[in-house]
Amino acid sequence: MAGKGHGGAWKVAYADFITTMMALFLVLWLTAQDTKIKEAIERSFKNPFSSLTKESVGLIPNSESTALQRERGNYDSPSAVHLELLRRVTEDLAKLLQSDAEDQSAVRIDPTPDGLRINVFDRSMHPVFKPDSIEFTPYGAWVFSTMAWVIARYPLFVVELEGHTEAGSTPRRADYTAWELSADRANATRRELIDHGIGARQVYKVAGFGDTQAMVGVAPTDESNRRVTVLVRMGMAPQATNRPAAAASPGSPP
Repeated sequence: MAGKGHGGAWKVAYADFITTMMALFLVLWLTAQDTKIKEAIERSFKNPFSSLTKESVGLIPNSESTALQRERGNYDSPSAVHLELLRRVTEDLAKLLQSDAEDQSAVRIDPTPDGLRINVFDRSMHPVFKPDSIEFTPYGAWVFSTMAWVIARYPLFVVELEGHTEAGSTPRRADYTAWELSADRANATRRELIDHGIGARQVYKVAGFGDTQAMVGVAPTDESNRRVTVLVRMGMAPQATNRPAAAASPGSPP
């Protein structure tokens, strides 16, 4: 009779062992999942009664949030697939456009948190525009047609275009200042990219900033500020009806 009260101790120990094994398997399963699943699980633990996804305010997706996301494009942290696509684009552009001498190259590619920033410099050694003009030089036309050929292969990308000029340049007319020139060059770039394969709906923004945004660490009057910036981001897939016939593979620079 004395041992009667302790006859179930092994059952408790066995239950603890099973619980520990289940916890171990759960941890191993979690560590094997991709980033999206880990983020979703983390959000559910932090606030179990809040959204299950970033686009939802509850158990049922919010249609207004979804519509807003569709309008502005998917600019959340890129997934592993998106990062792989950006890596491919970076490698292809660098292989085709960047020269060995970084300070003399007409193209500079920098990663950003949500895509790529591609600066195309209108240097005197490698001009991409004719002086005080929106007309491309043969070299400039080659740069942007090659860029279009690479980016057009990935229709999930959206593109923003910014025109910039250096400070102190003399406008060709009193009513045509750095603001007009930078905006017109950005728009000329838009037309060139579309003519060589990028869908019209992939172009998300076109803007001119005049001489107000100099490159970091560069004097405002330096010619390096005379540039077109192409921002490549992940976005929603464009409609196929806006895409012209596929462009041919780029050739060598003029």
